[in-house]
Amino acid sequence: MKQITGGITAAKGFQAAGIEAGIKYQNRKDMAIIYSEKPCVTAGTFTTNKVFAAPVNVVKAAPVKWDRKLLEESPYVQAVIVNTGIANAGTGAEGMKLCEETAKEASRVLGIPENAVLVGSTGVIGAQLPIDRIKAGISRLAE
Repeated sequence: MKQITGGITAAKGFQAAGIEAGIKYQNRKDMAIIYSEKPCVTAGTFTTNKVFAAPVNVVKAAPVKWDRKLLEESPYVQAVIVNTGIANAGTGAEGMKLCEETAKEASRVLGIPENAVLVGSTGVIGAQLPIDRIKAGISRLAE
């Protein structure tokens, strides 16, 4: 395998950014974006764990459900929005709503379809995301 210097943005047409959005901690980068100027063909690999390892898509974390659905139904992806601090796992219907709100905000700010936005979260299980900070973070990331 050949390593390409320059990180994720070494590939033509890709941009990336990270910020401190105050999701859980202060003075720590906790949100990031990867954005492609053009639609991308996308595939996904999803891990399992002892809590969310059910074979049926019943107890999967909201971002896992969101991303699997998007990868099955959307013809392409153009952005990935991720956060750390709160996992958006074990959050029920509200967690899915927050994934949708995240994608809608990215869609609005970036001018791409909301079904072209993958979301990812890691951190504390069972806590709800502070959607106001997530939305504000998306706007800042897009700058």
